Amino acid sequence: METETTNRSEAGTKRVGFWEAFWFWVKLGFINFGGPAGQIAIMHRELVERKRWVSESQYLRTLNFCMLLPGPEAQQVATYIGWRLHGTLGGVVAGSFFVIPSIFVLWFLSYLAVAHADVPAISGLLYGVQPVVIAIVVEAVLRIGKRTINHRVLVGFAVLAFVALYFLSVPFPLVVLVAAVAGLILSRTNFAGDAFAGGGTALRRKKSLPSTGRPQTAGPRCCAT
Repeated sequence: METETTNRSEAGTKRVGFWEAFWFWVKLGFINFGGPAGQIAIMHRELVERKRWVSESQYLRTLNFCMLLPGPEAQQVATYIGWRLHGTLGGVVAGSFFVIPSIFVLWFLSYLAVAHADVPAISGLLYGVQPVVIAIVVEAVLRIGKRTINHRVLVGFAVLAFVALYFLSVPFPLVVLVAAVAGLILSRTNFAGDAFAGGGTALRRKKSLPSTGRPQTAGPRCCAT
């Protein structure tokens, strides 16, 4: 398929068969605890770091795009990656199995909470999961944050957004809209343009290049006559 072969040349990515991906999406549906932040971190660890089915830059671009869409962004990320790997069928499989297994987990936990909530062991089980889920979310925020907020301008965006949401109770859609407009404007400036070239990757790439202390030339020039 065209989508399966798109950008296969991106650094470190591997081809994956449909059924291998199918069983991964089924497994993901049973382990994607922690809400959107935890689910996004789990997919990043599995798809980018361990399996290398998608590149770091592609995953972050997908995440940025899905964050602007209404609805559950983690499921949208899974659906898009599934489509990118195996076309429309891959997207349907990834998006469906992202939620279908969790229905059965929800039924089971709901049964325990209603029928056996007075049993100390069950009560301890349910309450013991809560801090673990919080830890998953915190780990996810740190993991994704280190890869995306890597420029002083982006740090400023994050701080201002946190203040607006937590202290000023500004509506989330308005914060996203203002951030998008501000990013569009600042990306055209010399002051902060590198911050928005792949989430600061342009700045890291620029720093990693050796400096010769003199401008590069395109090639040898002929002697002037």
